[in-house]
Amino acid sequence: MNILYLNHYAGTPALGMEYRPYYLAREWVRAGHRVRIVAATVSHVRSRQPAPGREQVDGIDYDWIAAPRYQGNGLGRVRNIAVFLARVWHRSAALVDEFRPDVVIASSTYPMDIWVARRIARRAGATLVFEVHDLWPLSPIELSGMSPRHPFALLCQKAEDDAYRMADRVVSMLPKVAQHMAAHGLDLRKLHIVPNGISPDDWAGEPVPLEAALAAHIAAQKAQGRAVVGYAGSHGLPNALDVLLEAAALMRDEPVAFVLVGDGMEKARLAQRVAAEGLHNVALFAPIPKTQIPALLREVDIAYIGWQRTPIYRFGIAPNKLMDYMMARCAVLHSVEAGNDPVAEAGCGVTVAPEDAPQVVRGLHELMAVGPEARRAMGERGRAFVLAHHSYPVLARRFVDAMQEGRDA
Repeated sequence: MNILYLNHYAGTPALGMEYRPYYLAREWVRAGHRVRIVAATVSHVRSRQPAPGREQVDGIDYDWIAAPRYQGNGLGRVRNIAVFLARVWHRSAALVDEFRPDVVIASSTYPMDIWVARRIARRAGATLVFEVHDLWPLSPIELSGMSPRHPFALLCQKAEDDAYRMADRVVSMLPKVAQHMAAHGLDLRKLHIVPNGISPDDWAGEPVPLEAALAAHIAAQKAQGRAVVGYAGSHGLPNALDVLLEAAALMRDEPVAFVLVGDGMEKARLAQRVAAEGLHNVALFAPIPKTQIPALLREVDIAYIGWQRTPIYRFGIAPNKLMDYMMARCAVLHSVEAGNDPVAEAGCGVTVAPEDAPQVVRGLHELMAVGPEARRAMGERGRAFVLAHHSYPVLARRFVDAMQEGRDA
């Protein structure tokens, strides 16, 4: 099959996230398919931006479409989206003539790319797949307080409804979306669940050594008999790291060290809070390369992931960093209330209520009390669960099955 993958924010190992399109496409190429990813030259989630034009990465053809720079989630980002989609729209005939896709996937998080993808799929006589990362406009409405009557929300709603009607297949990362999608017109026979995952290749062999200052800090904490509670990922409001700092304050006299690695819009404020409250048991470090994540997680006694208490998670969650934690054999403390809970499913840790520092403390006490051997057993269960259900070789085959079913319909 020739698979045209339209994803505004797609990345590569060299450029940064988002990684899912790359990992799926790499597996499809290995299976003998041709893949072209069409993405914008500017994305807020990448660490580095590509130049416009064509590039091949691990057998995947990337088509980088020039788009304007932006900051935040205001009009600049809307203009970035509009310019990207307009330029892909104008190139649709050329894309069909050059690549002759059998399948066209609309996968840009926002749903408006469905209109461009449908235009290309119609010209090519290709199967049209709509891939759902988050539910838009519901996510900005419930997470950011956007009015349902905001013009952007209305545009997203029109696109979401059209996508469920137009697509031959809908692939969702979120597992509990059927009722919502049916209410917006989806024939549920089209729906397939393909969650986020990990690449086993990233975990093969010895991990890349950890950055020296971070490695020295963790070693010093362990030498003083402290359990290391680690967090690796974005420092934003959805990550509920204030709750972890509140738990650290409650445990300031206990043999526990909290190590937070990453960056994000809340990083500076969190650092100020650590200093102002004298949280000597908390250390914040800059982001590290993805290749060092296995080495970091190998040194962690308990890995933490937290969420805000918000209704949007009733549709389920599919966090990349939780997959990393489980692949690294970490015992996990999960602070969440959602439609699914991979930690409970895998038996790889403890789940507590979200936005509740005393509950986080209780969960940490429970994991510390069971001892290293029991935590190692939890970690082994987590790794086995990920390899069985969340590895990209498995997920790529499930996605292909969905695409081929759509072609046969």
